[in-house]
Amino acid sequence: MKRNWGAKLKTALLASAVTLFAFSLICYPKQSLQASIRGLNIWWEVVFPSLLPFFIVSELLISFGVVSFLGVLLEPLMRPLFRVPGVGGFAWAMGMASGYPSGAKLTARLYQEKQLSTIEAERLSSFTNSSNPLFIFGAVSAGFFNNPQLGLLLAASHYLGNIAVGLVMRFHGIRKERGQPKRRPRSFSLPYALRTLHKTRLKNEQPLGKLLGDAVRSSVQTLLMIGGFIILFSVVNQLLYMMHLTEQLAPLLRQLLRLVQLPEQLDIPIFSGLFEITLGSQMISQTDEAELLEKAVAVSFVLAFGGFSVQAQVASILAEANIRFQPFFIARFLHGVFAASFTYLLWEPLYLRAAGNETGNIPVFWHAAAESVWHERWQWLQHYGPLATMLFLCLYIWLAANASNKTRGRL
Repeated sequence: MKRNWGAKLKTALLASAVTLFAFSLICYPKQSLQASIRGLNIWWEVVFPSLLPFFIVSELLISFGVVSFLGVLLEPLMRPLFRVPGVGGFAWAMGMASGYPSGAKLTARLYQEKQLSTIEAERLSSFTNSSNPLFIFGAVSAGFFNNPQLGLLLAASHYLGNIAVGLVMRFHGIRKERGQPKRRPRSFSLPYALRTLHKTRLKNEQPLGKLLGDAVRSSVQTLLMIGGFIILFSVVNQLLYMMHLTEQLAPLLRQLLRLVQLPEQLDIPIFSGLFEITLGSQMISQTDEAELLEKAVAVSFVLAFGGFSVQAQVASILAEANIRFQPFFIARFLHGVFAASFTYLLWEPLYLRAAGNETGNIPVFWHAAAESVWHERWQWLQHYGPLATMLFLCLYIWLAANASNKTRGRL
């Protein structure tokens, strides 16, 4: 009886939320359109062209057995530290290099290939998702803060926090594994790794063109889903602000900011960052009432938490592989706390001392060198990203049309 009542309540809440969202779109059409365009620009200029190469290469590496090869070599490291197979090292590295939500996609793919158990997939997804270095150095540090030196601090705190999450989540599901035979980490063996590489490649006897086409189609489909979530949560964030719900909910966050001794003026920027990290990071950088250290701590938490937009993307990817989302959600809070703590602890050695003085002023040569490397890459991506997006969308349509024609021909 209680379950039935709970199910009815859930139905009523979901129906009310969707109805309110539809009504809000009607009341604020101009603001909704602007938010949609902002989300579309983020996906069109940055997300699609930056993630697509990693997705395609990852699919091919799995098909050709390179991931299995790396899994054998990394087994002595990943199993003792994080209680996951060696293939988790590949997902971890690619997740850090390409950013959200690559780690979740690779984890789901490895789970579907039966290279991970359910518990191992939940552990791996919890610490293989992170912001990529280009976004941290190029967009946040050089773009929003106009301070490339800050990138080293934010990146170190972010990735150290990820490692800390992995070490904590190694205890996840340990009770369920007690009755199962323990897997001892295989010692380093290059000949065995090469044999594994060859066996895996032989399982995929499809032509190279077919494998490449499947990789492109699968990657573009995932990125189209990601784009939909980015646009949706950009609109949701804007509508919450227009309906003054952000101002109503911000006081709850303000109490937490007082506990950690951060300025109350960061409440709305952090609240916005809980939905979308790009907008939240930009608003935090523009908060004049907060000191740079306080802004850095807040941005570190937002980058690690990922925002509900990223979490919705991950939830969709994990759901397709029947992997639970709850461990990932808990890990995001842990990552946020760890990253913010590391930012505070490393502020002096990685920012003040690295800058060459105790005032935090950045030498001109460092500013020029760092900005020339990261900020120009970010500007290049924003300039040429839409062209790459258009070309691969056309390629995807052509591949999908060919696949559809072949299916009709067989019928």
